[in-house]
Amino acid sequence: MNLPEWFHKKRRNSIELLPADGPGKVELGSSKVGGKPHLPKEFEWYRYEGTNYDGVTARRPLSFLAQINLAEIADLDIDGVLPSRGMLYFFYELETMAWGFDPKDRGCARVLYYEGGPAGLIETEPPGDLKADYLVPEIPISFKNRDEVPDYEEFREQFGEGIDWDTYEEERTLRGCKASEEPEKVTKLLGYANLIQGSMLLECEMADSGIYCGHPQELPPEEWDRLRENSRDWRLLFQMGTVERDGFELMFGDCGCIYFYIRGEDLAQRRFDRIWMVLQCG
Repeated sequence: MNLPEWFHKKRRNSIELLPADGPGKVELGSSKVGGKPHLPKEFEWYRYEGTNYDGVTARRPLSFLAQINLAEIADLDIDGVLPSRGMLYFFYELETMAWGFDPKDRGCARVLYYEGGPAGLIETEPPGDLKADYLVPEIPISFKNRDEVPDYEEFREQFGEGIDWDTYEEERTLRGCKASEEPEKVTKLLGYANLIQGSMLLECEMADSGIYCGHPQELPPEEWDRLRENSRDWRLLFQMGTVERDGFELMFGDCGCIYFYIRGEDLAQRRFDRIWMVLQCG
């Protein structure tokens, strides 16, 4: 394998979200983290039935994490992956904080795509039973581009072990795409996941196919081949790390991240409801 050519072929652009200066309140329809989402009037708040760490199972409302005005980042989407207009919204159920390795975790995280403009949106109150601890404060954001290639673990899962870690990382560093030493501090759209516990592509394919990933599975070789082949189509849509603001801290596990993945075909068809979420932490 010619590694420089492979990197050139596999390069992806990411759009990092950064806290912005200024007041916490943003204009209707602007990009932000947390606060009250600006949603279409007909939106019905997402809920997920899961078991929390106290063993209590209930149908709880998801927390609103972020909204992205796609027109604001159209110039930064240099690969032309996302729609150039409309809104993307990200939600996750924070009390249960499911990990995504169980098919039963489906629905713990959701993405909404709204094609219209700000005129069709209203500032929406969260459900009354959403606990205050799981309300993310409003944070205005700015964006910047980043050129990325996969972490070595993702490369090895997909292409085997023909190239060692040192060789891979040396070439990666030459491209200016060195691995993040603190993934939990990175929140971004697109690109490649900043891994904490290894590649998640096969995990997404397995869990989305109804296969539990919490322990080794005995499957026929042809089934493993099918799962591995299909896992190549999954790609990162959104990664969120620790959120901090004025004494508030939202941490995913122990210094972790949540990762929203989507199949390339679904991304091209704007089927943002067909995502899979994985939580990783140290």
